[in-house]
Amino acid sequence: MKSKLIKVQPEDNVAVALVDLYQGDVVDFEGESVNILNDSKAKHKVALVDFAAGDSIFMYGVLVGKALSPIGKGGLLTTENVKHEASSVSQKTETTSWNAPDITKWKDRTFMGYHREDGQVGTQNVWLFFPLVFCENRNIELLKDVFEKELSFHKASKQRQLLRNLISGVSEDTAIAEAEAEEAIFKNIEVKFITHQGGCGGIRQDAVSLSKLLAGYVNNPNVAGATVLSLGCQNLQIDIFRKALSEKNPDMKKPVLIYEQQQEGTVEHMLAKIIKESFEGIKKANQIERKPAPLSKLKMGLECGGSDGFSGISANPALGYASDLLAALGGSPILSEFPELCGVEQELVNRCVNEADAQRFMQLMKDYEKSAIDAGSGFDMNPSPGNIKDGLITDAMKSAGAAKKGGTSPIQAILDYGEYVTKPGLNLLCTPGNDVESTTAMVGSGANVVVFTTGLGTPTGNPIAPVLKVASNSTLARRMPDIIDIDSGPVIRGEKTIEEMGEEILEYVIQVASGEVEAKADSLGQDDFIPWKRGVSL
Repeated sequence: MKSKLIKVQPEDNVAVALVDLYQGDVVDFEGESVNILNDSKAKHKVALVDFAAGDSIFMYGVLVGKALSPIGKGGLLTTENVKHEASSVSQKTETTSWNAPDITKWKDRTFMGYHREDGQVGTQNVWLFFPLVFCENRNIELLKDVFEKELSFHKASKQRQLLRNLISGVSEDTAIAEAEAEEAIFKNIEVKFITHQGGCGGIRQDAVSLSKLLAGYVNNPNVAGATVLSLGCQNLQIDIFRKALSEKNPDMKKPVLIYEQQQEGTVEHMLAKIIKESFEGIKKANQIERKPAPLSKLKMGLECGGSDGFSGISANPALGYASDLLAALGGSPILSEFPELCGVEQELVNRCVNEADAQRFMQLMKDYEKSAIDAGSGFDMNPSPGNIKDGLITDAMKSAGAAKKGGTSPIQAILDYGEYVTKPGLNLLCTPGNDVESTTAMVGSGANVVVFTTGLGTPTGNPIAPVLKVASNSTLARRMPDIIDIDSGPVIRGEKTIEEMGEEILEYVIQVASGEVEAKADSLGQDDFIPWKRGVSL
Protein backbone atom coordinates (compact mmCIF):
# COMPACT_ATOMS: atom_id res chain seq x y z
CA MET A 1 0.00 0.00 0.00
CA LYS A 2 1.62 3.21 -1.18
CA SER A 3 -0.33 5.68 0.97
CA LYS A 4 -2.31 5.77 4.19
CA LEU A 5 -4.80 8.27 2.74
CA ILE A 6 -6.63 8.55 -0.55
CA LYS A 7 -8.43 11.50 -2.13
CA VAL A 8 -11.05 10.52 -4.69
CA GLN A 9 -11.19 13.75 -6.73
CA PRO A 10 -8.66 16.61 -6.95
CA GLU A 11 -11.20 19.14 -5.63
CA ASP A 12 -12.00 17.09 -2.50
CA ASN A 13 -11.05 18.63 0.85
CA VAL A 14 -11.24 15.36 2.80
CA ALA A 15 -9.45 12.04 2.37
CA VAL A 16 -10.28 8.43 3.25
CA ALA A 17 -8.07 6.63 5.76
CA LEU A 18 -6.85 3.40 4.15
CA VAL A 19 -5.50 2.10 7.46
CA ASP A 20 -6.11 2.86 11.13
CA LEU A 21 -4.49 6.18 12.07
CA TYR A 22 -3.68 7.43 15.55
CA GLN A 23 -3.47 10.82 17.20
CA GLY A 24 0.03 12.16 16.70
CA ASP A 25 0.72 10.27 13.49
CA VAL A 26 2.24 12.33 10.69
CA VAL A 27 1.17 11.24 7.21
CA ASP A 28 2.90 12.44 4.05
CA PHE A 29 0.17 13.11 1.50
CA GLU A 30 0.42 14.94 -1.83
CA GLY A 31 3.62 16.66 -0.82
CA GLU A 32 2.35 17.86 2.52
CA SER A 33 2.47 16.58 6.09
CA VAL A 34 -0.88 15.86 7.70
CA ASN A 35 -0.78 15.74 11.50
CA ILE A 36 -3.48 13.32 12.63
CA LEU A 37 -5.50 15.00 15.40
CA ASN A 38 -7.74 12.07 16.40
CA ASP A 39 -7.64 8.31 16.33
CA SER A 40 -9.22 7.48 12.97
CA LYS A 41 -10.22 3.99 11.93
CA ALA A 42 -9.71 2.84 8.35
CA LYS A 43 -12.59 3.87 6.04
CA HIS A 44 -13.28 7.10 7.94
CA LYS A 45 -12.67 10.62 6.62
CA VAL A 46 -9.85 12.98 7.60
CA ALA A 47 -9.91 16.75 6.99
CA LEU A 48 -7.28 18.02 4.55
CA VAL A 49 -7.95 21.67 5.41
CA ASP A 50 -9.06 23.65 8.44
CA PHE A 51 -12.87 23.85 8.47
CA ALA A 52 -14.81 26.59 10.22
CA ALA A 53 -18.40 25.99 11.28
CA GLY A 54 -20.60 26.17 8.16
CA ASP A 55 -17.82 25.37 5.69
CA SER A 56 -18.65 23.03 2.81
CA ILE A 57 -17.18 19.54 2.69
CA PHE A 58 -16.46 17.99 -0.69
CA MET A 59 -15.83 14.34 -1.57
CA TYR A 60 -16.13 12.55 -4.92
CA GLY A 61 -16.04 16.07 -6.33
CA VAL A 62 -19.48 16.95 -4.89
CA LEU A 63 -20.87 18.59 -1.76
CA VAL A 64 -21.42 15.90 0.88
CA GLY A 65 -21.86 17.92 4.08
CA LYS A 66 -21.20 21.03 6.11
CA ALA A 67 -19.12 21.44 9.24
CA LEU A 68 -21.20 21.90 12.38
CA SER A 69 -18.16 23.03 14.37
CA PRO A 70 -14.51 23.79 13.60
CA ILE A 71 -12.49 20.79 12.35
CA GLY A 72 -8.74 21.14 12.17
CA LYS A 73 -6.63 19.79 9.32
CA GLY A 74 -5.99 16.14 10.18
CA GLY A 75 -9.17 15.95 12.26
CA LEU A 76 -11.72 13.14 12.08
CA LEU A 77 -15.13 13.79 10.49
CA THR A 78 -17.99 12.47 12.63
CA THR A 79 -21.76 12.78 12.94
CA GLU A 80 -21.11 15.25 15.76
CA ASN A 81 -19.14 17.75 13.66
CA VAL A 82 -20.66 17.23 10.19
CA LYS A 83 -24.25 17.42 8.93
CA HIS A 84 -25.77 16.26 5.64
CA GLU A 85 -25.78 18.80 2.85
CA ALA A 86 -26.23 18.27 -0.89
CA SER A 87 -25.97 20.46 -3.96
CA SER A 88 -29.16 21.82 -5.43
CA VAL A 89 -30.18 20.47 -8.82
CA SER A 90 -31.21 22.56 -11.80
CA GLN A 91 -32.48 21.78 -15.25
CA LYS A 92 -30.22 19.87 -17.62
CA THR A 93 -27.38 22.31 -18.25
CA GLU A 94 -25.02 20.33 -20.43
CA THR A 95 -24.62 17.04 -22.18
CA THR A 96 -21.86 15.07 -20.56
CA SER A 97 -19.47 13.56 -23.08
CA TRP A 98 -18.68 9.89 -22.62
CA ASN A 99 -15.37 8.19 -23.26
CA ALA A 100 -16.62 4.68 -23.85
CA PRO A 101 -14.27 1.90 -22.74
CA ASP A 102 -12.46 -0.28 -25.24
CA ILE A 103 -14.66 -3.35 -25.84
CA THR A 104 -12.48 -5.05 -28.46
CA LYS A 105 -11.86 -8.11 -26.29
CA TRP A 106 -15.55 -8.39 -25.37
CA LYS A 107 -17.51 -7.65 -28.55
CA ASP A 108 -17.54 -11.24 -29.81
CA ARG A 109 -18.05 -12.83 -26.38
CA THR A 110 -21.23 -14.75 -25.64
CA PHE A 111 -22.90 -16.36 -22.66
CA MET A 112 -24.90 -19.58 -22.61
CA GLY A 113 -28.49 -18.59 -21.92
CA TYR A 114 -32.11 -19.68 -22.24
CA HIS A 115 -33.67 -18.07 -25.31
CA ARG A 116 -37.32 -16.94 -25.08
CA GLU A 117 -39.74 -16.45 -27.95
CA ASP A 118 -39.85 -12.67 -27.40
CA GLY A 119 -36.10 -12.34 -27.98
CA GLN A 120 -35.06 -12.05 -24.35
CA VAL A 121 -32.45 -14.46 -22.98
CA GLY A 122 -32.42 -15.84 -19.46
CA THR A 123 -29.46 -16.70 -17.28
CA GLN A 124 -31.65 -19.21 -15.42
CA ASN A 125 -34.63 -21.38 -16.33
CA VAL A 126 -37.26 -21.13 -13.62
CA TRP A 127 -40.85 -22.25 -13.18
CA LEU A 128 -42.28 -19.75 -10.70
CA PHE A 129 -45.12 -20.21 -8.19
CA PHE A 130 -46.61 -17.14 -6.47
CA PRO A 131 -49.87 -15.81 -4.99
CA LEU A 132 -51.79 -12.68 -5.92
CA VAL A 133 -52.69 -12.23 -2.25
CA PHE A 134 -51.19 -13.23 1.10
CA CYS A 135 -54.21 -15.45 1.82
CA GLU A 136 -52.68 -18.00 -0.57
CA ASN A 137 -49.26 -18.08 1.09
CA ARG A 138 -50.01 -21.31 2.92
CA ASN A 139 -50.97 -23.08 -0.31
CA ILE A 140 -47.77 -21.82 -1.92
CA GLU A 141 -45.79 -23.21 1.01
CA LEU A 142 -47.56 -26.57 0.67
CA LEU A 143 -46.71 -26.70 -3.02
CA LYS A 144 -43.13 -25.74 -2.26
CA ASP A 145 -42.78 -28.62 0.17
CA VAL A 146 -44.20 -31.08 -2.37
CA PHE A 147 -42.24 -29.99 -5.43
CA GLU A 148 -38.88 -29.39 -3.76
CA LYS A 149 -38.88 -32.69 -1.91
CA GLU A 150 -40.30 -34.93 -4.61
CA LEU A 151 -38.32 -33.46 -7.49
CA SER A 152 -35.15 -33.12 -5.38
CA PHE A 153 -34.52 -29.58 -6.59
CA HIS A 154 -32.70 -28.79 -3.39
CA LYS A 155 -30.54 -31.27 -1.55
CA ALA A 156 -31.01 -31.54 2.18
CA SER A 157 -29.22 -28.73 4.00
CA LYS A 158 -26.34 -29.47 6.35
CA GLN A 159 -28.68 -28.67 9.21
CA ARG A 160 -31.27 -31.21 7.98
CA GLN A 161 -28.49 -33.74 7.48
CA LEU A 162 -27.39 -33.22 11.06
CA LEU A 163 -30.91 -33.69 12.44
CA ARG A 164 -31.43 -36.72 10.17
CA ASN A 165 -28.27 -38.20 11.65
CA LEU A 166 -29.45 -37.58 15.22
CA ILE A 167 -32.88 -39.10 14.56
CA SER A 168 -31.69 -42.17 12.68
CA GLY A 169 -28.55 -42.83 14.69
CA VAL A 170 -26.50 -43.34 11.52
CA SER A 171 -23.13 -41.69 11.14
CA GLU A 172 -23.00 -38.15 9.86
CA ASP A 173 -20.86 -39.27 6.91
CA THR A 174 -23.56 -41.75 5.87
CA ALA A 175 -26.29 -39.12 6.09
CA ILE A 176 -24.25 -36.69 4.00
CA ALA A 177 -23.45 -39.37 1.39
CA GLU A 178 -27.14 -40.23 1.06
CA ALA A 179 -28.08 -36.57 0.64
CA GLU A 180 -25.41 -36.06 -2.02
CA ALA A 181 -26.74 -39.09 -3.89
CA GLU A 182 -30.08 -37.31 -4.36
CA GLU A 183 -30.40 -36.13 -7.93
CA ALA A 184 -32.90 -33.70 -9.38
CA ILE A 185 -35.34 -35.36 -11.76
CA PHE A 186 -35.12 -32.42 -14.16
CA LYS A 187 -31.73 -31.00 -15.19
CA ASN A 188 -32.68 -27.82 -17.07
CA ILE A 189 -35.35 -26.28 -14.86
CA GLU A 190 -35.64 -24.94 -11.32
CA VAL A 191 -38.87 -24.49 -9.41
CA LYS A 192 -39.06 -21.38 -7.20
CA PHE A 193 -41.71 -19.98 -4.89
CA ILE A 194 -42.62 -16.44 -3.84
CA THR A 195 -44.79 -15.37 -0.92
CA HIS A 196 -45.63 -11.81 0.16
CA GLN A 197 -47.93 -9.81 2.44
CA GLY A 198 -49.72 -7.81 -0.23
CA GLY A 199 -52.66 -8.05 -2.60
CA CYS A 200 -55.37 -6.89 -0.19
CA GLY A 201 -55.98 -4.83 2.92
CA GLY A 202 -53.96 -1.84 1.74
CA ILE A 203 -54.74 0.93 -0.69
CA ARG A 204 -55.80 -0.08 -4.19
CA GLN A 205 -52.72 1.60 -5.65
CA ASP A 206 -50.54 -0.89 -3.76
CA ALA A 207 -52.42 -3.77 -5.40
CA VAL A 208 -51.88 -2.28 -8.86
CA SER A 209 -48.20 -1.69 -8.08
CA LEU A 210 -47.83 -5.30 -6.91
CA SER A 211 -49.53 -6.56 -10.08
CA LYS A 212 -46.93 -4.76 -12.21
CA LEU A 213 -44.09 -6.20 -10.15
CA LEU A 214 -45.41 -9.77 -10.38
CA ALA A 215 -46.08 -9.37 -14.10
CA GLY A 216 -42.46 -8.26 -14.46
CA TYR A 217 -41.32 -11.46 -12.77
CA VAL A 218 -43.33 -13.56 -15.21
CA ASN A 219 -41.95 -11.56 -18.14
CA ASN A 220 -38.37 -11.77 -16.86
CA PRO A 221 -36.31 -13.89 -19.29
CA ASN A 222 -35.20 -16.16 -16.43
CA VAL A 223 -38.78 -17.44 -16.07
CA ALA A 224 -40.05 -20.21 -18.35
CA GLY A 225 -43.58 -20.31 -16.96
CA ALA A 226 -45.62 -19.61 -13.85
CA THR A 227 -48.33 -20.95 -11.57
CA VAL A 228 -50.40 -18.18 -9.97
CA LEU A 229 -52.79 -18.59 -7.04
CA SER A 230 -55.70 -16.25 -6.32
CA LEU A 231 -58.26 -16.37 -3.53
CA GLY A 232 -60.93 -14.49 -5.45
CA CYS A 233 -62.16 -11.58 -3.33
CA GLN A 234 -58.90 -9.65 -2.90
CA ASN A 235 -57.96 -6.20 -4.21
CA LEU A 236 -55.46 -7.65 -6.67
CA GLN A 237 -57.98 -9.32 -8.95
CA ILE A 238 -56.95 -11.70 -11.71
CA ASP A 239 -58.02 -9.24 -14.40
CA ILE A 240 -55.74 -6.56 -12.90
CA PHE A 241 -52.82 -8.99 -13.04
CA ARG A 242 -53.68 -10.03 -16.61
CA LYS A 243 -53.78 -6.36 -17.65
CA ALA A 244 -50.35 -5.76 -16.11
CA LEU A 245 -49.02 -8.84 -17.88
CA SER A 246 -50.42 -7.68 -21.22
CA GLU A 247 -48.84 -4.25 -20.75
CA LYS A 248 -45.47 -5.87 -20.15
CA ASN A 249 -45.78 -8.22 -23.10
CA PRO A 250 -48.92 -8.12 -25.29
CA ASP A 251 -47.83 -11.28 -27.09
CA MET A 252 -46.92 -13.37 -24.05
CA LYS A 253 -46.08 -16.92 -25.17
CA LYS A 254 -45.07 -18.34 -21.80
CA PRO A 255 -47.49 -20.67 -20.05
CA VAL A 256 -49.15 -18.88 -17.10
CA LEU A 257 -51.48 -21.12 -15.08
CA ILE A 258 -53.92 -19.19 -12.84
CA TYR A 259 -56.14 -20.77 -10.16
CA GLU A 260 -58.82 -19.09 -8.03
CA GLN A 261 -59.54 -20.94 -4.79
CA GLN A 262 -63.09 -19.64 -4.34
CA GLN A 263 -63.96 -21.12 -7.73
CA GLU A 264 -62.04 -24.39 -7.40
CA GLY A 265 -63.73 -25.79 -4.29
CA THR A 266 -61.76 -27.75 -1.71
CA VAL A 267 -58.08 -27.19 -1.06
CA GLU A 268 -57.35 -30.83 -1.83
CA HIS A 269 -59.09 -30.62 -5.21
CA MET A 270 -57.34 -27.36 -6.12
CA LEU A 271 -53.85 -28.51 -5.10
CA ALA A 272 -54.24 -31.79 -6.97
CA LYS A 273 -55.21 -29.88 -10.12
CA ILE A 274 -52.33 -27.43 -9.69
CA ILE A 275 -49.77 -30.20 -9.17
CA LYS A 276 -50.88 -32.16 -12.26
CA GLU A 277 -51.00 -29.19 -14.62
CA SER A 278 -47.88 -27.49 -13.28
CA PHE A 279 -45.93 -30.75 -13.54
CA GLU A 280 -46.76 -30.93 -17.24
CA GLY A 281 -45.57 -27.33 -17.72
CA ILE A 282 -42.36 -28.02 -15.82
CA LYS A 283 -41.64 -31.08 -17.98
CA LYS A 284 -41.94 -29.01 -21.16
CA ALA A 285 -39.82 -26.18 -19.74
CA ASN A 286 -37.12 -28.72 -18.90
CA GLN A 287 -36.67 -29.31 -22.63
CA ILE A 288 -35.26 -25.78 -23.07
CA GLU A 289 -31.46 -25.83 -23.16
CA ARG A 290 -28.75 -23.19 -22.98
CA LYS A 291 -27.51 -21.69 -26.24
CA PRO A 292 -25.01 -18.93 -27.05
CA ALA A 293 -26.26 -15.36 -26.74
CA PRO A 294 -24.52 -11.98 -27.17
CA LEU A 295 -23.65 -9.99 -24.06
CA SER A 296 -26.16 -7.38 -25.22
CA LYS A 297 -28.86 -9.71 -23.85
CA LEU A 298 -27.65 -9.15 -20.28
CA LYS A 299 -29.71 -6.81 -18.10
CA MET A 300 -27.55 -6.29 -15.03
CA GLY A 301 -28.98 -4.89 -11.81
CA LEU A 302 -26.52 -2.71 -9.87
CA GLU A 303 -27.05 -2.95 -6.11
CA CYS A 304 -25.21 -2.10 -2.90
CA GLY A 305 -25.97 -2.88 0.71
CA GLY A 306 -24.14 -2.99 3.99
CA SER A 307 -21.88 -0.33 2.47
CA ASP A 308 -18.72 0.90 4.17
CA GLY A 309 -16.17 3.67 3.74
CA PHE A 310 -14.33 1.65 1.08
CA SER A 311 -17.38 0.81 -1.07
CA GLY A 312 -17.18 4.07 -3.02
CA ILE A 313 -13.47 3.70 -3.83
CA SER A 314 -13.22 -0.01 -4.67
CA ALA A 315 -16.29 -2.18 -5.28
CA ASN A 316 -18.67 0.49 -6.57
CA PRO A 317 -16.40 2.15 -9.16
CA ALA A 318 -15.20 -1.30 -10.28
CA LEU A 319 -18.81 -2.32 -10.83
CA GLY A 320 -19.32 1.02 -12.56
CA TYR A 321 -16.60 0.13 -15.06
CA ALA A 322 -18.24 -3.27 -15.66
CA SER A 323 -21.50 -1.36 -16.18
CA ASP A 324 -19.84 0.88 -18.76
CA LEU A 325 -18.44 -2.15 -20.59
CA LEU A 326 -21.91 -3.71 -20.72
CA ALA A 327 -23.52 -0.46 -21.88
CA ALA A 328 -20.95 -0.14 -24.66
CA LEU A 329 -21.75 -3.72 -25.70
CA GLY A 330 -25.47 -2.94 -26.01
CA GLY A 331 -26.50 -4.50 -22.72
CA SER A 332 -28.68 -2.85 -20.09
CA PRO A 333 -27.23 -1.95 -16.69
CA ILE A 334 -29.89 -0.84 -14.16
CA LEU A 335 -29.13 1.70 -11.42
CA SER A 336 -31.76 2.12 -8.70
CA GLU A 337 -31.95 3.20 -5.02
CA PHE A 338 -33.10 6.81 -5.52
CA PRO A 339 -32.50 7.91 -1.89
CA GLU A 340 -28.87 6.98 -2.52
CA LEU A 341 -28.59 9.31 -5.50
CA CYS A 342 -29.16 12.37 -3.33
CA GLY A 343 -26.41 14.91 -3.97
CA VAL A 344 -25.39 13.63 -7.39
CA GLU A 345 -28.62 14.51 -9.19
CA GLN A 346 -27.02 17.19 -11.37
CA GLU A 347 -24.43 14.77 -12.72
CA LEU A 348 -27.17 12.26 -13.52
CA VAL A 349 -29.41 14.91 -15.05
CA ASN A 350 -26.58 15.94 -17.36
CA ARG A 351 -26.05 12.32 -18.39
CA CYS A 352 -29.68 11.88 -19.53
CA VAL A 353 -29.87 11.59 -23.30
CA ASN A 354 -32.83 13.96 -23.55
CA GLU A 355 -34.51 16.77 -21.62
CA ALA A 356 -37.71 14.80 -21.00
CA ASP A 357 -35.83 12.05 -19.17
CA ALA A 358 -33.93 14.64 -17.13
CA GLN A 359 -37.18 16.28 -16.06
CA ARG A 360 -38.77 12.94 -15.21
CA PHE A 361 -35.79 11.96 -13.06
CA MET A 362 -35.93 15.25 -11.15
CA GLN A 363 -39.69 14.94 -10.61
CA LEU A 364 -39.43 11.36 -9.32
CA MET A 365 -36.67 12.42 -6.93
CA LYS A 366 -38.65 15.44 -5.69
CA ASP A 367 -41.84 13.43 -5.20
CA TYR A 368 -40.00 10.68 -3.36
CA GLU A 369 -38.16 13.06 -1.05
CA LYS A 370 -41.38 14.99 -0.34
CA SER A 371 -43.15 11.78 0.67
CA ALA A 372 -40.30 11.03 3.07
CA ILE A 373 -40.42 14.54 4.57
CA ASP A 374 -44.22 14.45 4.87
CA ALA A 375 -43.83 11.26 6.91
CA GLY A 376 -41.44 13.01 9.29
CA SER A 377 -38.26 11.56 7.77
CA GLY A 378 -36.02 12.47 4.84
CA PHE A 379 -33.20 11.21 2.64
CA ASP A 380 -30.75 12.36 5.32
CA MET A 381 -32.04 9.48 7.49
CA ASN A 382 -30.90 6.89 4.94
CA PRO A 383 -27.46 5.89 6.31
CA SER A 384 -27.79 2.93 8.67
CA PRO A 385 -25.92 2.53 11.97
CA GLY A 386 -23.57 0.13 10.19
CA ASN A 387 -22.91 2.67 7.41
CA ILE A 388 -22.10 5.38 9.94
CA LYS A 389 -19.88 3.11 12.04
CA ASP A 390 -17.82 2.36 8.93
CA GLY A 391 -17.38 5.92 7.73
CA LEU A 392 -20.51 6.91 5.76
CA ILE A 393 -21.71 9.70 8.01
CA THR A 394 -24.05 11.66 5.66
CA ASP A 395 -26.51 10.56 3.01
CA ALA A 396 -24.76 12.68 0.37
CA MET A 397 -21.45 10.99 1.20
CA LYS A 398 -23.10 7.57 0.95
CA SER A 399 -24.90 8.54 -2.25
CA ALA A 400 -21.81 9.90 -4.00
CA GLY A 401 -20.10 6.55 -3.48
CA ALA A 402 -23.19 4.47 -4.27
CA ALA A 403 -23.75 6.25 -7.59
CA LYS A 404 -20.34 5.05 -8.76
CA LYS A 405 -22.02 1.69 -9.53
CA GLY A 406 -23.62 3.38 -12.54
CA GLY A 407 -20.31 4.19 -14.19
CA THR A 408 -20.17 7.13 -16.57
CA SER A 409 -22.29 6.05 -19.55
CA PRO A 410 -25.26 8.09 -20.88
CA ILE A 411 -28.62 7.41 -19.21
CA GLN A 412 -30.95 6.01 -21.85
CA ALA A 413 -34.18 5.73 -19.83
CA ILE A 414 -35.79 6.80 -16.55
CA LEU A 415 -38.22 4.23 -15.17
CA ASP A 416 -40.68 4.41 -12.32
CA TYR A 417 -41.16 1.42 -10.03
CA GLY A 418 -42.71 -1.51 -11.89
CA GLU A 419 -41.77 -0.32 -15.38
CA TYR A 420 -39.79 -2.71 -17.58
CA VAL A 421 -36.38 -2.17 -19.15
CA THR A 422 -36.63 -2.10 -22.95
CA LYS A 423 -33.74 0.16 -23.99
CA PRO A 424 -30.07 -0.83 -24.20
CA GLY A 425 -27.68 1.25 -22.14
CA LEU A 426 -27.92 2.54 -18.57
CA ASN A 427 -31.44 2.67 -17.12
CA LEU A 428 -32.38 4.50 -13.89
CA LEU A 429 -35.17 2.80 -11.91
CA CYS A 430 -36.99 4.46 -9.01
CA THR A 431 -36.76 2.19 -5.96
CA PRO A 432 -36.01 2.52 -2.25
CA GLY A 433 -32.44 2.13 -1.02
CA ASN A 434 -33.52 -0.89 1.01
CA ASP A 435 -31.41 -3.79 -0.32
CA VAL A 436 -34.12 -6.39 -0.82
CA GLU A 437 -36.83 -3.99 -2.02
CA SER A 438 -34.43 -2.55 -4.58
CA THR A 439 -33.14 -5.94 -5.78
CA THR A 440 -36.71 -7.23 -5.95
CA ALA A 441 -37.68 -4.25 -8.11
CA MET A 442 -34.77 -4.50 -10.55
CA VAL A 443 -35.52 -8.16 -11.24
CA GLY A 444 -39.18 -7.23 -11.73
CA SER A 445 -37.99 -4.72 -14.33
CA GLY A 446 -36.13 -7.39 -16.28
CA ALA A 447 -32.71 -7.83 -14.66
CA ASN A 448 -31.48 -11.34 -15.44
CA VAL A 449 -28.43 -10.96 -13.18
CA VAL A 450 -27.65 -8.66 -10.23
CA VAL A 451 -24.25 -7.58 -8.95
CA PHE A 452 -24.37 -6.48 -5.32
CA THR A 453 -21.49 -4.63 -3.65
CA THR A 454 -21.07 -4.73 0.12
CA GLY A 455 -18.55 -3.62 2.71
CA LEU A 456 -20.15 -5.13 5.81
CA GLY A 457 -21.66 -8.30 4.31
CA THR A 458 -25.22 -9.29 3.45
CA PRO A 459 -26.71 -12.61 2.27
CA THR A 460 -29.39 -11.06 0.03
CA GLY A 461 -30.49 -13.14 -2.97
CA ASN A 462 -33.47 -13.40 -5.32
CA PRO A 463 -35.82 -16.23 -6.32
CA ILE A 464 -35.24 -15.99 -10.08
CA ALA A 465 -32.01 -14.06 -10.71
CA PRO A 466 -28.47 -14.76 -9.51
CA VAL A 467 -27.14 -12.09 -7.12
CA LEU A 468 -23.34 -11.86 -7.08
CA LYS A 469 -21.64 -10.23 -4.07
CA VAL A 470 -18.58 -8.02 -4.44
CA ALA A 471 -16.72 -7.24 -1.22
CA SER A 472 -15.23 -3.75 -0.91
CA ASN A 473 -12.43 -5.10 1.29
CA SER A 474 -10.51 -8.34 1.71
CA THR A 475 -11.20 -8.56 5.45
CA LEU A 476 -14.89 -9.08 4.68
CA ALA A 477 -14.11 -11.59 1.91
CA ARG A 478 -12.06 -13.65 4.35
CA ARG A 479 -14.57 -13.38 7.20
CA MET A 480 -17.68 -14.28 5.16
CA PRO A 481 -16.45 -16.42 2.24
CA ASP A 482 -19.80 -18.23 2.01
CA ILE A 483 -21.58 -15.07 0.77
CA ILE A 484 -18.84 -13.24 -1.16
CA ASP A 485 -18.25 -14.07 -4.84
CA ILE A 486 -15.62 -11.44 -5.70
CA ASP A 487 -13.08 -9.56 -3.57
CA SER A 488 -12.25 -6.02 -4.70
CA GLY A 489 -9.82 -5.52 -1.81
CA PRO A 490 -6.84 -5.56 -4.21
CA VAL A 491 -8.00 -2.11 -5.38
CA ILE A 492 -7.59 -0.74 -1.86
CA ARG A 493 -4.10 -2.24 -1.63
CA GLY A 494 -3.10 -0.81 -5.01
CA GLU A 495 -2.64 -4.28 -6.51
CA LYS A 496 -5.35 -3.85 -9.18
CA THR A 497 -6.81 -0.87 -10.99
CA ILE A 498 -10.51 -0.05 -11.07
CA GLU A 499 -10.55 -1.11 -14.75
CA GLU A 500 -8.89 -4.47 -14.04
CA MET A 501 -11.35 -5.16 -11.24
CA GLY A 502 -14.27 -4.14 -13.44
CA GLU A 503 -13.20 -6.56 -16.15
CA GLU A 504 -12.90 -9.30 -13.54
CA ILE A 505 -16.47 -8.60 -12.42
CA LEU A 506 -17.83 -8.78 -15.97
CA GLU A 507 -15.95 -12.01 -16.61
CA TYR A 508 -17.50 -13.54 -13.49
CA VAL A 509 -20.95 -12.32 -14.53
CA ILE A 510 -20.56 -14.16 -17.84
CA GLN A 511 -19.61 -17.38 -16.04
CA VAL A 512 -22.61 -17.15 -13.70
CA ALA A 513 -24.95 -16.19 -16.55
CA SER A 514 -23.76 -19.27 -18.44
CA GLY A 515 -24.39 -21.62 -15.53
CA GLU A 516 -20.68 -22.41 -15.15
CA VAL A 517 -20.50 -20.98 -11.64
CA GLU A 518 -23.22 -20.72 -9.01
CA ALA A 519 -23.65 -17.42 -7.17
CA LYS A 520 -23.07 -17.82 -3.44
CA ALA A 521 -26.57 -16.50 -2.66
CA ASP A 522 -28.03 -19.29 -4.81
CA SER A 523 -25.84 -21.86 -3.07
CA LEU A 524 -27.34 -20.70 0.24
CA GLY A 525 -30.89 -20.82 -1.14
CA GLN A 526 -31.30 -17.10 -0.40
CA ASP A 527 -34.59 -16.24 -2.15
CA ASP A 528 -35.57 -12.76 -0.90
CA PHE A 529 -38.64 -10.94 -2.22
CA ILE A 530 -40.08 -7.74 -0.74
CA PRO A 531 -42.44 -5.54 -2.79
CA TRP A 532 -42.34 -1.79 -2.18
CA LYS A 533 -45.49 -0.17 -0.85
CA ARG A 534 -45.41 3.38 -2.13
CA GLY A 535 -45.42 4.76 1.36
CA VAL A 536 -42.06 5.66 2.79
CA SER A 537 -39.21 3.19 2.59
CA LEU A 538 -35.62 4.34 2.51
